[in-house]
Amino acid sequence: MDETEFWEIVDRTREAADGDPEEHAELLVERLAQLDPDSVLDFARHFEARYNRAYSWDLWGAAWVLLDGASDDAFDYFRCWLIGQGREVFEGGVHDPDRLAELLGEFDDEIDGDGEELGYAADEAYEQLTGSAAPDLGVPLQPAEPEGTPLDFEDEAVLAERFPRLWDRFRG
Repeated sequence: MDETEFWEIVDRTREAADGDPEEHAELLVERLAQLDPDSVLDFARHFEARYNRAYSWDLWGAAWVLLDGASDDAFDYFRCWLIGQGREVFEGGVHDPDRLAELLGEFDDEIDGDGEELGYAADEAYEQLTGSAAPDLGVPLQPAEPEGTPLDFEDEAVLAERFPRLWDRFRG
């Protein structure tokens, strides 16, 4: 599976779920379960590589603004959700997290921003297909610390200055 196929599966299942993250995860499992086990593992590698790439202080700060706070777990789930938003939103958000202010449509912090189940979709599909847990993907682990310079998430002035468009749209 190449990168284009990966994003096509993400996009089609998200569109079919009409933006509901839980429904998206269910549809993703169903779609992946139609593939062969090696393709499911390829999908999982693409997902994991992007998940690890999104491990940055700046993106965590953007998640903090969007979600009005983001614990370690909440940031993990946010990164899964961000992948689920498709290539344009994901790449734009990773490159410049403040751009999420223009890349995201409606955003409900009660529903959006939490893609925990998306992170398990490939594992569930693989287990359905094979009856066993997925093997190690061979993808390098995320770094011990997020990439970039740490931010003081508790300081609203710091967040407003670093993410002016996000702050204006979602907190201003």
